[in-house]
Amino acid sequence: MGPLAGVKIIEIAGIGPGPFCGMMLADMGAEVIRVDRASAPANAPRSNDVLARGRRSIALNLKKPEAIETVLKLCEQADAVFEGFRPGVAERLGIGPDACMGRNPKLVYGRMTGWGQDGPMSQAAGHDINYISLSGALHAIGPKGGKPVPPLNLVGDFGGGGMLLAFGMVCALLEAGRSGRGQVVDASMVEGSAALMAMIYSFASGGGHSEERGTNMLDGGTHFYDTYETRDGKYISLGSIEPQFYALLIEKAGLDPQKFAPQMDRNKWPELKEELTRVFKTRSRDEWCAIMEGSDVCFAPVLSFREAPSHPHNVARNSFVEINGVMQPAPCPKFSRSAPEQPRPPRRAGEDTEAVLSDFGFSSGQIASLRAAGALA
Repeated sequence: MGPLAGVKIIEIAGIGPGPFCGMMLADMGAEVIRVDRASAPANAPRSNDVLARGRRSIALNLKKPEAIETVLKLCEQADAVFEGFRPGVAERLGIGPDACMGRNPKLVYGRMTGWGQDGPMSQAAGHDINYISLSGALHAIGPKGGKPVPPLNLVGDFGGGGMLLAFGMVCALLEAGRSGRGQVVDASMVEGSAALMAMIYSFASGGGHSEERGTNMLDGGTHFYDTYETRDGKYISLGSIEPQFYALLIEKAGLDPQKFAPQMDRNKWPELKEELTRVFKTRSRDEWCAIMEGSDVCFAPVLSFREAPSHPHNVARNSFVEINGVMQPAPCPKFSRSAPEQPRPPRRAGEDTEAVLSDFGFSSGQIASLRAAGALA
C-alpha cells in the first residue's frame, strides 16, 4: 500500500492542476473521491485521461441543495477536500471552508488558484502562461534575442500548482494529526512558480544571472549546457558544468583542449557553441549515445514521448506503466517500504455514485431520494 493509505480526500472536479493534485494523492494510496459535475457526459470514456486515474467518481448537480448537503456529509468522514474555483465561488455554492470545516473541524481544505485567494488580480481569469509571467519565471525562458517561450504548462499548472497543493495538503494533514484542527491551504500558481525560481533569484541577486534570456549558464547561453542536433536530425543534451565533467566532454567529443579551455569566458561561448554544433552533426544520436551515455559527461539523448518509456534506464526502474493501452508515467517517488499499487484506470463521470454514497453510509432510500430530487446525475 502507498504511504497515504487510509486517508480520505474529496476532490471537487476542476481542470489542470486540480486533477494533477488528485492524481498525485491517489498514486500515493489515498482514497480520493472525485465529485464530477452532473452535466458531465456519463458515457464519455476517460481511458486516455491520465490525470483522472486512480479514483472513483460521483456526479452531483451542485445547483441542488440536496447535492450540496451530500458534499458536506462526505466531508464529515473525510480527512481533506480540495477545489479549484475562483475565490468566493465555493462559498456561494455552500461548500466553502466554513461550511465544510463546520461539519468536520479536523478537515484540511485545499484551494487551487492562479493568483491566490486575495490580492488585486484574484478575481481575474488566467492560465498557466499568465501566472508564470507574474512570477518572473516566463521572462527567464527563451532564446537570446527572442521572445519568452512557454515551457508547456509544467511550471504553473503542475510544478507550481498541483504539486504545490498536494505538498501543502500533506503538510496540513500532518499538522492536523498533531493539533486535531484542520486549516485552509491557499495554493497560488504565481507563488508556486516563484518558489521554483528560488535558485535563479539567488543567482540574480549575486549578479550571476542576467535578465537577458539565453545568455546564462542554465538557459542555453553556454556551449556546455544546451541541446545539439545530430546527423540524423535528432537531439542530445549536455550539462557539463563541473570542470571534471567538462574535461571528459572535451575528451570524448574529440575537441581541441586548448580551444575549449576557457570554459567560463562568456565572450567565447558563442564561438564554442558554434563548434559544438558542427561536431555533434558529424554523428547520429545513437552513435553519440554509444560514446557518451552513462559517462560523467552529463549527457542524455533527447527522447520523444514515444521513445522515453522504452529507454533501458526507464524500463529498469519501471518509470512508466501501461494502463488499458495508455502508456503513462508511473507513480513516484519510490519508497523503501510503502509500495503504491498500479493506478486504476480512469472512471467515467458518475460511474461510482451509488457505490461511493453507500460506502459513506447513505441508505438505498436516501440515494433514491437524491436521485428523485435531481441531485445526482
